[in-house]
Amino acid sequence: MTPLLSSFSLTTIASYLVCFILLLILLEQISYLLKKASIPGPSFVFPFLGNAVPLVRNPTTFWDLQSSLAKSTPLGFSANYIIGNFIVFIRDTELSHKVFANVRPNAFHLVGHPFGKKLFGEHNLIYMMGQEHKNLRRRIAPNFTPKALSTYTALQQIIILDHLKSWVAKSQAQTNSIPLRILARDMNLDTSQTVFVGPYLGLKARERFERDYFLFNVGLMKLPIDFPGTAFRNARLAVDRLIETLATCTEMSKTRMQKGEEPSCLIDYWMQETLREIEEAKLTGEPAAPFSTDAEIGGYLFDFLFAAQDASTSSLLWAVALLDSHPEVLAKVRAEVAAAWSPESNELITADMLREMKYTQAVAREVVRFRPPATLVPHIAAEKFALTESYTIPKGSIVFPSALESSFQGFTEPERFDPERFSEERQEDQIFKRNFLAFGAGPHQCVGQRYALNHLVLFIALFATLLDFKRDRTDGCDDIAYVPTICPKDDCRVFLSQRCTQYPSFPALQDLVK
Repeated sequence: MTPLLSSFSLTTIASYLVCFILLLILLEQISYLLKKASIPGPSFVFPFLGNAVPLVRNPTTFWDLQSSLAKSTPLGFSANYIIGNFIVFIRDTELSHKVFANVRPNAFHLVGHPFGKKLFGEHNLIYMMGQEHKNLRRRIAPNFTPKALSTYTALQQIIILDHLKSWVAKSQAQTNSIPLRILARDMNLDTSQTVFVGPYLGLKARERFERDYFLFNVGLMKLPIDFPGTAFRNARLAVDRLIETLATCTEMSKTRMQKGEEPSCLIDYWMQETLREIEEAKLTGEPAAPFSTDAEIGGYLFDFLFAAQDASTSSLLWAVALLDSHPEVLAKVRAEVAAAWSPESNELITADMLREMKYTQAVAREVVRFRPPATLVPHIAAEKFALTESYTIPKGSIVFPSALESSFQGFTEPERFDPERFSEERQEDQIFKRNFLAFGAGPHQCVGQRYALNHLVLFIALFATLLDFKRDRTDGCDDIAYVPTICPKDDCRVFLSQRCTQYPSFPALQDLVK
């Protein structure tokens, strides 16, 4: 080949390549515009990446813009494009309910995490639908009866107290404020381990469990590059080990419940019912009850564990931030708790006492309304779906109903933090029930919401009663940051000190989980 011909060939190939890329860009833009139709959204998207860079750089600004676009017309939703995915953001409450109510094979599929199936597996509770999903939720229900919640209340308080002591010691040991986010997350992991599998996770097992959960958390925020040594591979292997550990705890619980002992943690309540179903199946000659093997239950326990961490951490942080910025609310909480319980009593807060704390419960609900932890609940459209008479969501679109947007609709002065809205007199939790979407709606509504609210109420009661605290306020410290649930931008930095004369001497944790 002559140099001239070689040069001509390279020039021609380069020209063809440029034309091909330009054609792909043109087709991508046309596809986006056809899917967007007349709904609000960018008129042009960056080739191939779409608006992924703005989303990663500043998620808060990105979603605020989507909200503004959705507000710009009566439609109540807007569009965008992220790395090959057409997305629809929904702020209208009724349209969000329409998505939540249509989680089924030929409509919407719930997405807990973009790479969740690779980490959690296809049979994760999040991805179940139809009768299989209903059957599993029915078997989970006994884990959250009033009796079960009362058992967990005792465990939660002891864990919270231990961590509050360490937070104060950490704060007193330094002159700077301390950020609470990681501390609160560690407390929640400790609480979940204790409440879910109590006596079946020894000290060494807990240490391994915490290491594996750390690896899982790191991999959760990485791209799904599944090669040896990568964070994602480490996370996937860590999940396998975590599930294996929880399966072992399940086996131990079955043995203990077969002896007729009293339940001391969530898995015990679950195994009581599971063993009854297994025995009934044996007597009638039917196949073994579904969802009853140790491995299956270990997997579902891990689902619970994952669901209980970041969302709960978010609510605890916002509770501290909002109590600090609303001293009149803090004073009412302290007065109500003092009327029902005293730290000097050395007694646990009972379920009856908790029920008396109506205002503190209202504060917890208002925290969750004002700052719902999972602001967006992504779904994938498995088929075309008529969202309104004038717009059909294209197949393959990622749809984001916004719990945060719904929380600021309907309610009286929704922009104001006002626990009184949930009082027995105003009952806005009933009047505007459809706007309270912090725990979702439809078949996948959070099964553990009573447990989550109890945990938040207990934390608020103990934190407000036992500690004095002050935010280290800086410009923008209360701006929303996505991590991936929302928390104050400064990770809720505070100064802490002991408020009560002495900490209560609760029963040892080992005594409660024997």
